[in-house]
Amino acid sequence: MSKQKKTAKKAQNKHKVSRRDVLAFFGMEWLDTTLKLLKYVLLFLLCVLLPAAALVLFALQCRRGHKGLETLKKYRYAHRGLHHDGKPENSLAAFQEALDHGYGAELDVHLMKDGELAVIHDSHLGRMCGADTIIEEMTAADLPNLKLDYTDETVPLFEDVLKLFNGRPEPLIVEVKVVGNNYKELTEKTMQLLDQYDVCYCIESFDSRVLNWLRINRPEVIRGQLSADLTSPDLNTGGSKKFSLFMVQHLLFNFMACPDFIAYDFSSRSLPELKLCRKLYHVQEVSWTIRTREDMEAAEKLGNIVIFENFGWE
Repeated sequence: MSKQKKTAKKAQNKHKVSRRDVLAFFGMEWLDTTLKLLKYVLLFLLCVLLPAAALVLFALQCRRGHKGLETLKKYRYAHRGLHHDGKPENSLAAFQEALDHGYGAELDVHLMKDGELAVIHDSHLGRMCGADTIIEEMTAADLPNLKLDYTDETVPLFEDVLKLFNGRPEPLIVEVKVVGNNYKELTEKTMQLLDQYDVCYCIESFDSRVLNWLRINRPEVIRGQLSADLTSPDLNTGGSKKFSLFMVQHLLFNFMACPDFIAYDFSSRSLPELKLCRKLYHVQEVSWTIRTREDMEAAEKLGNIVIFENFGWE
């Protein structure tokens, strides 16, 4: 640019009225700083917050409208069977008691080393059987020796429970209990057994890989994401790492699980992400574990399916 053009441009800029000059004329210099700040806030919203919000909504997605949920909503579910008075949890006697009272049942399935499936909650057998070992190291031949809670009831095979429910209208909520990295074989074997019986059921798991496997391989099956405040030391999370626990607690693995329902601990259900899933995706909520009739009434008023214990046999 020639010197003459530069001089002309400077003269033009000298006489140009800036926004700051106009604001100063009206005694509003402060507004210039405010407008600059507003610009940065808008940029932050557009470039950071909105993409982050879109990512969260994507992560929380659920599947809508599985017709089978209407059948599941007709029942209450006895947690680990209707256990009481010498009928220990996850025993054939407790499951029969649930059926006798017209309840569905929730149960827990583990994969043993011989490929068979056992029904028990804890992987470690100390609490229920007084044995210092884990169910994954047992075989079907060992089960008659595993007495439940000092009774004559033993740890049942999943197949034995299915025989009880075969042809019955009462549904099962089957929790797939992953230990280590056995989710694929465990889920496949669970489905193979379920296919052999005339039972109404859904599958749930804390491990989103189970639900992702079902989404890809068995999309017709009703699947649910189990979750809670996973910082609680009382929960058996199968040795999951902190990152996975955080993601499951906040339902951020839903994008891979795409659940039909979310089974959330009733005592910690105030989670904002759960509210978003209900509001945006109209996902079915399942409440566990309900231990009073008052909580059951409160949960059912919300439209929740309830999994209960400590009452119901009167």
